[in-house]
Amino acid sequence: MPPVLHQDALGDIRNARFLGLACDLAYYPEAQGVPLFQEKLGLAAKMFSVGNTQAYVGGNDTDLVVAFRGTEAPTSIEGLKDWLLTDALNLLMLPEGRMGTDFAAAGVQARFHKGFMDALVDIWDPVYHAVVAETERLDRPLWITGHSLGGSLALLAAWLFRRKFISVHQIYTFGGPMIGNAAATAAFDKTFANRLFRYVNPLDPIPRLPTMSLIANEFGHCEKQIDVGPPATDTLWAEISAGAVGSIMNLTIMNAVWEAVLKRLGAHAMTQYLTHFDDPPQT
Repeated sequence: MPPVLHQDALGDIRNARFLGLACDLAYYPEAQGVPLFQEKLGLAAKMFSVGNTQAYVGGNDTDLVVAFRGTEAPTSIEGLKDWLLTDALNLLMLPEGRMGTDFAAAGVQARFHKGFMDALVDIWDPVYHAVVAETERLDRPLWITGHSLGGSLALLAAWLFRRKFISVHQIYTFGGPMIGNAAATAAFDKTFANRLFRYVNPLDPIPRLPTMSLIANEFGHCEKQIDVGPPATDTLWAEISAGAVGSIMNLTIMNAVWEAVLKRLGAHAMTQYLTHFDDPPQT
């Protein structure tokens, strides 16, 4: 029998395991993913894909789930370097375009990662209309989840759903990077108090990004962070940080950081996160 979501439990490991598995299944193409969502989670799912951004919307009689796929945007793992390091500061922007008003509601000082915002713009319309249709057919708690860059999309999408007067029950992300500055994340923490849970493997380098500095970073994280797995014991990041001069990293340090990231990507895999969730007790 597939596992179930526990609606009254907040940040529960059983919910984390369920939604973590949804994130893992979101990496499958539709022909494989749809039957796997049904078999493994009991969810009738549909995949939406626009450009480099994908998401599954799946539901049953009791719950509705949106799972955003992580991405190697723009087109490859090396392309992540621009988003997470090289252009990070330039991508921290005031929201613009047709979604600008919704995100400007986070406050006059709120700034968001433009790359993540652009990816959400790509996929938003089909995902939104699918959720609206499912909610009108049967009103159920809406859960939003995502791994890696999909975790960033999950947070941003949750904000948009709330702005569109669609209640978000809980949000679970895994290994997600930072989405914006302190003003932006403070607004998210207030809006989703006790409903937002960030699972982080301490060995995973991606949650430490984006950054243009190892001394003072303008990007920040939402709460609540839940660590899974052993604590990080290596000193490489500290050694790199000690070599940073001023507030902005030079090219040599940036390359060293990226090499460190690549060496630790195994800890970032969704399959690795799932190994840290024990089988939940049957109730």
